[in-house]
Amino acid sequence: MQAPIPTHLIMGFLGVGKTTAIRHILSQRPAGERWAVLVNEFGEVGIDGTLLEQEGVRVREVPGGCMCCVAGVPMQIGLNLLIGRERPDRLLIEPTGLGHPARILALLEGEFYRDVLALGSSLCLVDPRKLHDPRVRAHANFVDQVAAADILIANKLDLCDEDTLNNYRQWAASLTPTKAALAEVSQGRIPVELLETFPEPAQSRPLSHPHAHAHRHGPGAAEHAAAQAEAETTEPWHQASNSGDGHFSLGWRIAPDYRFNAESLLAFCHGDWLRCKGVVRTNDGWLAVNVADGMAQSWHLPEAPDSRLEIIASEPLDAGALDQALKACLITDSR
Repeated sequence: MQAPIPTHLIMGFLGVGKTTAIRHILSQRPAGERWAVLVNEFGEVGIDGTLLEQEGVRVREVPGGCMCCVAGVPMQIGLNLLIGRERPDRLLIEPTGLGHPARILALLEGEFYRDVLALGSSLCLVDPRKLHDPRVRAHANFVDQVAAADILIANKLDLCDEDTLNNYRQWAASLTPTKAALAEVSQGRIPVELLETFPEPAQSRPLSHPHAHAHRHGPGAAEHAAAQAEAETTEPWHQASNSGDGHFSLGWRIAPDYRFNAESLLAFCHGDWLRCKGVVRTNDGWLAVNVADGMAQSWHLPEAPDSRLEIIASEPLDAGALDQALKACLITDSR
């Protein structure tokens, strides 16, 4: 009988740099070990999976839908496929930054996975610059992501001034119960050894809002999801949207024979949004793009099956206008 698989939650609020951190962790995995990642995204088109697969690990995505229901059937299907097909030596789970950890923890610690998964240390990344924002400090998801974590990690230190860091350190030191470990990193450079840090004794997770987002789906939700999946397989230019908890997403999945002007695309991605992330074919090759807090990153990738781009905002998005603006970035001889 196979030993339980060490499993870790990598949490953090929107834009804190979870995917970059996971890529860095994966780059340190021991030679010969098979690792796998389960990713949930608030948006509908799924981008993080493409980025993480570049690290040579098996990834399953649970994109879109209701962000508070990630621990329902879609997550169980993703988990079961990873466990059954890949038999990983270690499993990382990245919930959406807008999601709540209560149902995920309940599933992982429940009877069905009790002998299959060994829930190890859970990590939560925090951007110290966000702590001054009362909307973040009071947000149920942020509060309970921090509470559920065994290890708290301050990310983006290179962007923080000393006052911001001191404020973060005072706040982190005041948390109860005390974290098993505190760490401070830049650009998601988390040492893989932190995964082996376990709380002694086993730490309880006193969530303040364990029933956050609990609700029923409206009629037709299943039919809508099925229609979205069908459209993705047939449309060369597919647009999809999602909303919940005061946030809105708009995403595109685009056939690879469409090519974009890289300069125009990067300018498009610098909109007044919370985040814009994508994997896109351009005249400069395949590019990964990530824009958050006015900071932009882009790097080259190997060829991908298709182009994907996702916007997340705190206000409703004009799907028609943005669609036209993105099409204006196309190279005219593409297709």
